[in-house]
Amino acid sequence: MDKIRVIGGRPLSGSVKISGAKNAALPAMAASLLTRDRIELENVPYVRDILTMRNLLEDMGSEVEVTEDGSAVLQSSNIRSQEAPYELVKTMRASILVLGPLLGRFCHARVSLPGGCAIGARPVNLHLMGLEKMGAKCRILHGYVEASVEKLQGAHIVMDTITVTGTENMMMAATLAEGETVLENAACEPEVSDLADMLRSMGARIEGDGGRTIRVRGVEELHGCRHHIIPDRIEAGTFAIAAAITRGDVEVENCNPKHLSSVLEQLSRTGADIESGTNRFRVQCDGPILSKNVTTYPYPAFPTDMQAQYMALMTQGDGDSIITETIFENRFMHALELIRMGADIAVEGRQALVKGNSPLSGARVLASDLRASASLILAALIASGETWIDRVYHLDRGYHRIEEKLARLGANIERVR
Repeated sequence: MDKIRVIGGRPLSGSVKISGAKNAALPAMAASLLTRDRIELENVPYVRDILTMRNLLEDMGSEVEVTEDGSAVLQSSNIRSQEAPYELVKTMRASILVLGPLLGRFCHARVSLPGGCAIGARPVNLHLMGLEKMGAKCRILHGYVEASVEKLQGAHIVMDTITVTGTENMMMAATLAEGETVLENAACEPEVSDLADMLRSMGARIEGDGGRTIRVRGVEELHGCRHHIIPDRIEAGTFAIAAAITRGDVEVENCNPKHLSSVLEQLSRTGADIESGTNRFRVQCDGPILSKNVTTYPYPAFPTDMQAQYMALMTQGDGDSIITETIFENRFMHALELIRMGADIAVEGRQALVKGNSPLSGARVLASDLRASASLILAALIASGETWIDRVYHLDRGYHRIEEKLARLGANIERVR
């Protein structure tokens, strides 16, 4: 099993190019089920979750080609199964995204429930509630969601809580429903708008994405398209914090700073000097890091996917900070590993008190999830001595060769197989 070895103490400098957004590419790949025609995707990150989605679609009968250069070609003209089996779904919760497209095009779907998740519950009840309002009959049997319908009908759906994959699933299903579907309290993340842009390129009639109310008027059929996936805002944010925590100077390229405004604003409050352009930004930090509280909320507020990385930064702050997690109930597992490296962190419920000015030292640590892996690398970059990070398969789910990108910025980091 691969490990990451880091020797800390080097400030980062130079430029880094950001990959495509995993969380935009996954629903785009699922959306290929909505048409018989060829779908071409550009700027697709070559990470483990993408390959898992490829395997899942191929298992249903799709023809899928994904290359390391960022291109993907998908054609779902000969689907032989509308089932997503547990063996594939258990490794990636985003597999639930095939539910809406299968039900919209084939009026039937059998998708395994994804099971447990290290960072907390991600129930699919909102997905099922929305599809049932559109006329589907849904039941959970033997660990699978079984859904069927004669023809989906447009509906007015008000979601109790904001859910990104739930919004995406219902939006995809609604493209082929009869009449208009209105989604209220919808997620407005950039990845949702990216999916809406792709669906419009396929002939869908969607408006309001980027806001809390999305309207979808169903059409008879969708056609193929070519679509460019947006840059990964979480990868960009991770490198921004890497520059700040190492007191470095890094230019982050091939990104959209507007998608990251809450993170960049928070970094600026901590003392980092940030210069933004159209598709790039630069982070410099040569002074003290200021301790600042933060609370995670749905977009456009500070994202839960940046909370672990920010916690690593706050261990070097000039005082105490409080990090409040409102999205997932169990997303402080990385705190225990940071403590092993010398951090002073007290977790109580959904809040973590982080005491700054903590000298970190290298240790053997375990990654518990994707973003926790990134936080441990950030801590290792400034720790004295050698850090070994195990279970980096979590890291490979969402970061494409992050160790190589960091090494090009001057980090002493390598993957050991």
